[in-house]
Amino acid sequence: QRIEKRPKLVALDTMNFWMDIALEELHKTLSKIDVLIINDEEARQLSKEYSLVRAAEKIQSMGPDYLIIKKGEHGALLFHGKSVFSAPALPLEEVFDPTGAGDTFAGGFMGYIAKTGDTSFANMKRAIIFGSAMAS
Repeated sequence: QRIEKRPKLVALDTMNFWMDIALEELHKTLSKIDVLIINDEEARQLSKEYSLVRAAEKIQSMGPDYLIIKKGEHGALLFHGKSVFSAPALPLEEVFDPTGAGDTFAGGFMGYIAKTGDTSFANMKRAIIFGSAMAS
């Protein structure tokens, strides 16, 4: 259930591990959040859809108003209702170690939202760019 004094924005960055062992609990949690941040493989697993557009529709129907699908070196997608924003990744000549890049992306995204205090779709687009820059 939702907490009594709810924060302005609740985001979740989950992983396939929770889909494998606690799917029912994950579904309950998704109904209580505003933003879900997952990668493309996890979006397909959670929705059972290959198309990321169809996956986004299904996942948004589970609860989150905003969905971010990270696509690694191919950038990220932001979905809100029927609105979609595609952000490219910064091209790198050499990748040293991608460990933690998704977490860094999420931290950069949330840090930008926290700093600006603006949870609009337009500002989330800017936050996606900020998160991508941080993860690169």
